[in-house]
Amino acid sequence: MIDSLILRCHRLLCRLLLTVVFLVTFASAQSGLPAGMPRDPQATRPPDLVELVTLDATIHLDIRYATTNNFMKQRFYSEARAFLQRPAAEALVRVHRSLAKSGYGLVVFDGFRPWSVTRAFWDATPPAKRHFVANPAKGSRHNRGCAVDLSLYDLRTGLQVEMPSDYDEMTERAYPGYAGGTSEQRRRRDLLRAAMEAEGFTVNEFEWWHFDYRDWRFYPIR
Repeated sequence: MIDSLILRCHRLLCRLLLTVVFLVTFASAQSGLPAGMPRDPQATRPPDLVELVTLDATIHLDIRYATTNNFMKQRFYSEARAFLQRPAAEALVRVHRSLAKSGYGLVVFDGFRPWSVTRAFWDATPPAKRHFVANPAKGSRHNRGCAVDLSLYDLRTGLQVEMPSDYDEMTERAYPGYAGGTSEQRRRRDLLRAAMEAEGFTVNEFEWWHFDYRDWRFYPIR
């Protein structure tokens, strides 16, 4: 019993230390901004990034940028973790729990994204496709910790559901108003959108999976 308790405490301490390292690393960008990173004088609210699964462990993670399974075919994150500013994170948990009555839960692809990653996406994307990525000159709402990329999973099976397009697919199928695909795919996409909008999120005009939280402008780009 004592050994088991010590082991659990050790695991908790390790996770807390990893979280501190993760957040301090991102915060360091504030003291030495990379060339080209924009400043926003309206962004006066102190950052309060929260790890989503610490608020609700039943939120699934599929952090594509911690793998090579993404449109860049590169790994950008050392760990498969997702963070949002606290108000956005708490709103997302409410969305997740509200969807349970329909038989679904949330699966998150990405939350807070460092500005350097946004810059890499922009540089590598052909001009004709750049409406799918944020302009680093303005910064992304991901960089503020107030944007989340996500989909649904089936509570019965634990598996992600099919949507009209894949995540990060740079085609018209990704548009939130796309009329193609199956009726069931569109129903699930629209269910996700309605649940997110009810908690203060707005869908991106080109990506059904990307939602911005209403308070994004108050947080600094990092």
